[in-house]
Amino acid sequence: MDDELIARLAYLRGVGDAYYDYRGQLQYFKPETKAAILRAMGERIGERDALAASAARLEIARSRALIPHVAAANGPRIGFDINVAAQEFGSTLLWSVRLEDGTRSDGVVSTADCPELWRGEVEGSWITRRRFELPLALPPGYHELEARIAGRAAHRCLLIMSPPVCFEPPEITAGRRLWGVAVQLYTIRSRDNWGIGDFGDLKTLIRWLGPRGAGFIGLNPLHALAAADPERASPYSASDRHFLNVLYIRVPEVPECADSPAIRAYLAKPEFRDRVDALRAAPLVDYHGVADLKFEVLDLMYEEFRVRHLERGSERAADFRAFVAAGGLGLDRYARFDALDRHFRRTLGTDSGWMSWPPEYRDPDAAEVSRFAAERPREIEFFLYLQWLADAQLREAQSLARAVGMPIGLYGDYAVGANASGSETWADRVDYRLGAEIGAPPDLLALKGQGWGVPPQDPLAMQAGGLQGFVRVIRDNMRYYGALRLDHVMALFRLWWVPGGASPAEGAYVHYPLHQLMTVLALESARAGCLVVGEDLGVVPDEVRAAMAQYGLYHYKVMLFEKDQGRFRRPDELPRRALATVTTHDMPTIRSYWEGLDIDLRARLDLYPSAEARRHVADERAHDRAALLEALNREGIAPAAPSRPEDGFSPALAQAMHVYLARSGAALASVQLEDLIGMADPVNVPGTHREYPNWQRKMSADIEDIRGRADVLANLGEINRARGAGASVDEAL
Repeated sequence: MDDELIARLAYLRGVGDAYYDYRGQLQYFKPETKAAILRAMGERIGERDALAASAARLEIARSRALIPHVAAANGPRIGFDINVAAQEFGSTLLWSVRLEDGTRSDGVVSTADCPELWRGEVEGSWITRRRFELPLALPPGYHELEARIAGRAAHRCLLIMSPPVCFEPPEITAGRRLWGVAVQLYTIRSRDNWGIGDFGDLKTLIRWLGPRGAGFIGLNPLHALAAADPERASPYSASDRHFLNVLYIRVPEVPECADSPAIRAYLAKPEFRDRVDALRAAPLVDYHGVADLKFEVLDLMYEEFRVRHLERGSERAADFRAFVAAGGLGLDRYARFDALDRHFRRTLGTDSGWMSWPPEYRDPDAAEVSRFAAERPREIEFFLYLQWLADAQLREAQSLARAVGMPIGLYGDYAVGANASGSETWADRVDYRLGAEIGAPPDLLALKGQGWGVPPQDPLAMQAGGLQGFVRVIRDNMRYYGALRLDHVMALFRLWWVPGGASPAEGAYVHYPLHQLMTVLALESARAGCLVVGEDLGVVPDEVRAAMAQYGLYHYKVMLFEKDQGRFRRPDELPRRALATVTTHDMPTIRSYWEGLDIDLRARLDLYPSAEARRHVADERAHDRAALLEALNREGIAPAAPSRPEDGFSPALAQAMHVYLARSGAALASVQLEDLIGMADPVNVPGTHREYPNWQRKMSADIEDIRGRADVLANLGEINRARGAGASVDEAL
């Protein structure tokens, strides 16, 4: 293996050379790791001539292209580097900008008037790199620049222009500090759902919390999962992030259910009610049972919809047709995927996902896929119908949140990647690299590193496509929410690629066009009226911190991580532009944290690399308990019990921690519903798959009971007052 050539090509493909680990130690990536990542990117490792040709092609594209593929700016002015051949120095550069609204502006400039940044030889040609400042103020939007040297062919560049920063609600800019409750929607128990929390339960939460002063409801990712394999339940391993998980549909609220005597009679059958009761009573979400039950009724409802509306051309049918038309090719491919996946699961018994299908169906543009769609249009239309229902119910929830006075309403979560065999990767075979997975290097939460089982996108392919895949997925998520959390925001700058078959500790960072992606976020945020929170936990490069400040992304501040030389930071030390929380879905609950149950659980699951590492975590936890009580005492809110680090947990401790959180200077504060009722078991243990029932644990009480508990209501009232909102609004409102 030619290490020098591998290093050269790795640099050109965005692969890093080294990084500082969580202990602050500099770690260099091995040539073997770089080679494995290049192989995952499609490079022919082992063929020196092919690697040399690839490196030469990239260097020529980088150093001899007149203008870049994409340029971005968070303001009205933009400039970028141009490459001019020596023989063309002093020639005229002709440029023309076509704005998003169709208007055009043109101009000329001498290349000699552009300041020189660099000159050198590239593949036998002398090049001068110069800075071109477009002499034109541009509005926010996606515009196209066409430029050429007189007498030469034209080159095109996408210009992405955004407002200076991401959107903030006027209530926040006026100085109000908002609070909300975070829930994993599937965990909600209620007397009306069918064994999984749904959009009806979400509306119940809104009606309860909105009048009590909450500004938002925080949610897990609601991305579409594998309809044909409900056990693939991780919301962070979506089949498709452009669409919604249809298991969240509140079936009885759909008009086809309410308006059909036959369907209502079916739901009233004792054997059907028994199935519903069993699913509700189960301690974990029975995804297969829930899916079987819901799809059984949804199939009946679709046939009712066809007869009652589609065949008669009703107004409801017209609304459906408009939704399908607006969804375009992306929605059509998604529905084809789910129809094909269900078909092959039923007829061939294959695993879910396009990688398990017969080879002739693995390309979405294949003739066999088109033939399937032509022969089974109802099977595809069924999944279009389900997306329509889910879309309508989620939009209704956000409208309700705004109607009850929530300034943000729904605070959504955007997963960092999609499942390798899901709809999103099937529909987009250009950007994704399936020979690797993304994850994280070793840190305090996962000392063996993490592999998340989702494939990375190739930054080179993303830029070649004008970042349009990223634009669409951000836009498709922001349409539902008043705020959106970006899981692992560092992915906008770099991602930890783990080559196929390697340990997560044997990965390396690959870099992405940070400022271009941030500009897209700021533009889409402004257009959707959606605040952006970046989950910046773990090792956060300085470049990401600076970009978050420049583009107005909110930080994600976890109280249990906010320490300075062994003490917990005071509430007033948190920045204004942040969402603060005590804990997260990847961490223990407050009760588990205080009692050390999470340490025992991780030991049972063999997640510590050594007994010494486990002892170190336990010793640090003992210190943190003492520091936490000291912090609460400093604020004058320490509970009567526990009064010592070795004392047991009490609900008063959780309430004091929530008040401490609520006093923070952060504009947003979020509490976990589990912590309001004192639960111990986590919903997810990072680093596990089948060893722990991740994404299945339910709440320990029905939402109808929780909303009437005196301790919960008192806790919410204290939070509301600490946020400066005055006394709780009466429940009757």
